[in-house]
Amino acid sequence: MSWDPVYKLVKQIPRGRVTTYGALAKALQLRGGARTAGRALAASPSGRGIPWHRVVGERGKLLIPEPYASLQRKLLESEGVKIVEFRVDFAKHGWAPKGGKSAGKKVGSRKKKTRVSSN
Repeated sequence: MSWDPVYKLVKQIPRGRVTTYGALAKALQLRGGARTAGRALAASPSGRGIPWHRVVGERGKLLIPEPYASLQRKLLESEGVKIVEFRVDFAKHGWAPKGGKSAGKKVGSRKKKTRVSSN
């Protein structure tokens, strides 16, 4: 299997934004889900400009083991992504891949509905 569709989609993630392994898997309909997306990124070739560091675990958790976790953190912080206790503020920095309802949009950017009181 070629991982090229995974790499192509990861290259679309804007600077300062992140998405999850699960969102990649869902958008690409990968068999094996998030684990398959993780395997693809673990096998990503260097020198091809694949921003692997912009993919995180569920709810923005950094999952990569050291020494790459420190590198991922530094790369994300250099793009303005705030990380607290190994988690990215997904409401602020999340990004949804094309294919979902919020195709290619910032996650968490939906306006909250306000209730109008009838009294």
